[in-house]
Amino acid sequence: MTVPTLSNMHARRLFLDRHALLEAPQGDAGGSALLHMIERLGFVQLDSINTVARAHDLILFSRRPRYRPAALKSLYEKDRLLFEHWTHDAAVIPIHYYPWWSLRRLRDKENLRSRWRDWRRDGFEAQFQAVLDQIREHGPVSSSDVGKDEKRGSGGWWDWHPSKTALEYLWRSGALCVVGREGFQKRYDLTERVLEQHLHDPVDPPDPEAVIDWCGNGAIDRLGFASAAEIAAFWGHITLSETKAWCAQECAAGRLRTVHVETADGGHVVALTRPDILSDQALKRDPSPRLRVLSPFDPALRDRKRAERLFGFRYRIEVFVPEAKRIYGYYVFPILEGTRIVARVDMKAYRDRDTLVVRALWPEAGIAWGKGRQKTLEAELSRLIKLAGVSRIEFLDGWLQR
Repeated sequence: MTVPTLSNMHARRLFLDRHALLEAPQGDAGGSALLHMIERLGFVQLDSINTVARAHDLILFSRRPRYRPAALKSLYEKDRLLFEHWTHDAAVIPIHYYPWWSLRRLRDKENLRSRWRDWRRDGFEAQFQAVLDQIREHGPVSSSDVGKDEKRGSGGWWDWHPSKTALEYLWRSGALCVVGREGFQKRYDLTERVLEQHLHDPVDPPDPEAVIDWCGNGAIDRLGFASAAEIAAFWGHITLSETKAWCAQECAAGRLRTVHVETADGGHVVALTRPDILSDQALKRDPSPRLRVLSPFDPALRDRKRAERLFGFRYRIEVFVPEAKRIYGYYVFPILEGTRIVARVDMKAYRDRDTLVVRALWPEAGIAWGKGRQKTLEAELSRLIKLAGVSRIEFLDGWLQR
């Protein structure tokens, strides 16, 4: 059987369509519309860095510019239509997916207990009952509310006090739920008080095979095409060997097939996709010409190697790189135009000065930064400052790096 080929242009369109970045950034951005967007993406990664806006807020804003953080907070903390757990990192996830996290919680329960005995302070297991009793009697807590008589370190993950570690373990393994954040600090409550019984204790819970199938289908449908490793990494639940076995099963059943995907440099990689991929309407759809500022943690760019293959865009976050050794900046934002990453920009919202300061912008190779693009950038930034909570934009001298 002949293996079909997706041109790089078609691959970009398909991939961006699956990430809700091919269509015009418009539409409702609260309530059911916001929940639907998160369902399309699968989840939204949470991150505390707030140089312009936090990652989860910018991810949603870049797709629906009417989005404001209060809408996510309401959906999560008031309506309880989202829950927080781990994929590749901490994320908010549609609440009706909770039963599909059963395998992840079971594996975390087994793996973290042994791993954290080595990595965390001694004694966290002895605090399980005390932490649960405190929450049962007094309601939701944050890490600052527990273990008040325990030695505390610098605050890094490697120096959690035992009760903080107990909280995290009980959350990751399912006894607790995160019910919201205050100042980005998690608040925990008993799962049985937060979720309806059919979610946290279903009569017929999904077995591991069903979870693997759900994860595989959910990943390929949200990526468009992917390797087995990329499918496994999407939710972070299932192993590569489990994923490879699932892929082989799906190919044998005719529900998946191989495809050659052209890379940005003209090469090809082999991926898996749906059998009808060449008739997908996204391949014919022209992308929105709107320029968008993306989060460094945007799901379309989260896999840095895939982003480089598909878009020819090499990106490395430099938060942990000493300033003198940074190539670009502490937290630099990619800029998407149509199906191309056309630039990256170093900027920060100084809320005490009510100003978004653009320090530097680097056009990608072969991109001319003329008056038209500059006008489009300024229009996008004028929308972005509403999310950032400032009202002015300032370009520093020498900001355009050619």
